[in-house]
Amino acid sequence: MTHMRSRGTIVAIIIIVTVLLDQIIKIAVKTSFYLGEDMPVFSWFHLLFIENNGMAFGMTIGSKLALTLFRIVAVSALVWYIHSIIRMRVVPKGYLICLALITAGAAGNIFDCVFYGLIFNNPMPPQVASLFPEGGGYAPVFMGKVVDMFYFPLFSFTWPDWVPFVGGQFFLFFQPVFNLADAAISCGIFVLIVFYHKYVLSPSGLRDLSLRGYSKRGRM
Repeated sequence: MTHMRSRGTIVAIIIIVTVLLDQIIKIAVKTSFYLGEDMPVFSWFHLLFIENNGMAFGMTIGSKLALTLFRIVAVSALVWYIHSIIRMRVVPKGYLICLALITAGAAGNIFDCVFYGLIFNNPMPPQVASLFPEGGGYAPVFMGKVVDMFYFPLFSFTWPDWVPFVGGQFFLFFQPVFNLADAAISCGIFVLIVFYHKYVLSPSGLRDLSLRGYSKRGRM
């Protein structure tokens, strides 16, 4: 029981801290930068305030409302899944941490979609947004835009003319602008795929794996 409570505490802390930090950064940027403002911190790292309707890194799939509802369902499913497997000793703590990061990232972007349209206005640049403006927000519930700000233009070059299809074109790495929630999702998925892919099972499958493990130890 103590083992399960300890793992549950770690998961809860990761989710709560990640969501809080994500929202603090977003609100600070939203109320301090005008839309499109670019503040170079280093040559390879900028704070660039943009907004998008889509998923991580500005991707867009389907309608805005459908995407927001999908996020809510996905987070609910992840919370249920974590709750179902957290007491299984066969499940490594690192796997739970990956799931916590993915859950926190998805939840962080849900807050933007659900609430930001209600609590912020969207003035034209160079004015910055106000929190709880007198005239009300810029969009109804579920229709808010996701705030992004981290931009890493690490290096750039022009492709040689002889390269097929892209010859003469300018190339910049890394182009997407993202937020802390996106980073949490990406890091969680990357580590999960590389190190914990064999644990991506249903709760019943993990129980079978756990029972096989106990059975093998019993025969030794």
